Amino acid sequence: MKFRFTAVAVAAALIGVAQPSFAANISISASSTGKNLELLRKQLDAFEKETGNKVSIVTMPSSSTEQFSQYRLWLAAGNKDVDIYQTDVIWAPQLADQFVDLKDAAKDVVGDFFPSIIASQTVNGRLVALPLYTDAPALYYRKDLLDKYGKQPPKTWDEMAATAKEIQEKERAAGQKDLWGYVFQGNAYEGLTCNALEWVKSSGGGQIIEPDGTISINNENAAAALDRAKGWIGTISPGGVLAYQEEESRGVWQTGNAVFMRNWPYAYSLGNGADSAVKGKFDVTTLPVAKQGDSPSSTLGGWNLAVSKYSENQDAAIALAKFLTSKESQKQRAIELSNLPTLSALYDDKDIAAAQPFMPNWKPIFQNAVPRPSASAKVKYNEVSSKFWTAVHNSLSGNGTSAENLELLEADLTSLKGENW
Repeated sequence: MKFRFTAVAVAAALIGVAQPSFAANISISASSTGKNLELLRKQLDAFEKETGNKVSIVTMPSSSTEQFSQYRLWLAAGNKDVDIYQTDVIWAPQLADQFVDLKDAAKDVVGDFFPSIIASQTVNGRLVALPLYTDAPALYYRKDLLDKYGKQPPKTWDEMAATAKEIQEKERAAGQKDLWGYVFQGNAYEGLTCNALEWVKSSGGGQIIEPDGTISINNENAAAALDRAKGWIGTISPGGVLAYQEEESRGVWQTGNAVFMRNWPYAYSLGNGADSAVKGKFDVTTLPVAKQGDSPSSTLGGWNLAVSKYSENQDAAIALAKFLTSKESQKQRAIELSNLPTLSALYDDKDIAAAQPFMPNWKPIFQNAVPRPSASAKVKYNEVSSKFWTAVHNSLSGNGTSAENLELLEADLTSLKGENW
């Protein structure tokens, strides 16, 4: 079903928003992942019709690492060409000083969002972004293939690898030569930080930097987790996975060439699209753990809308941010893009449950998700993440052992920390 964005919904979304007395031209930066831009344009058209304002999209690459680098350059230069930035959940501490405090403007709606997400976007008492959608990855699996071979969704990483290997070998022998067991995001970028944090945390290896600021990554469990992942390369995962980001993984999966995939919720609706080779053939479950009794660890993700303090049309920009994060807009995103809402009430919405049956079950996945250590590392997080994904990528590529690379990483992080984060 398609959710129709009616004039009534538009009006409801704008109640209580102070509108500018003149038509403004504003711009919003947004990721090009999946069909994000297509739906965004539809919502912007509805906003334009209701308010008379005009909104242009500044298209960003799908890589969050590349986005952050560009944002930092623009904001450092006081760029007035971008009014609203679509921001990753981890960027608030690093970019907070460049954004407008939305606390007063959003006081009528802030209580509707999950408190933990609002907290993640609050820096020194300032609400620097409104939550657009939240994110936590899951393990996608080919239900048809698991049923064919009498397999259950795996609970541990070793079970996943064994099932992937068996099905891969049997299907290849039957003629499916391009099938791989498991695809994930192995490129040297923020996505690898997310994947590796999940491997490490679900193996009892900590969170890289703990909430109290302690550097914990150099330990045997973390090294074992990276060694396990290295064993997948060239066996159940293609060698090229070391260059994969989200869309490359989805490409292999959606053409029917993977048994398992680690990816975010957006891939669910696309996987069930009319052009998908796996439509109706897959399901999702929590990410595996190292051993029974360990807790699954999905990295907390999510995207938000921040208003630039350099914007010359801040009122219009704030109105648009509230519009796009409203119940009506989020419902449309959930139904059409399978983006997880940041409003608790929408997880009980019957239309969403009908269109995306998996979504109500995803709520506990993200509520128990593990945050990246951006709150601990503060403005140094980007360097922390870069050093971490580099150490992981080296380990997966065979450039030094996992134990050696984590020891070097600990030394680098200790130097970076100095007296404190």
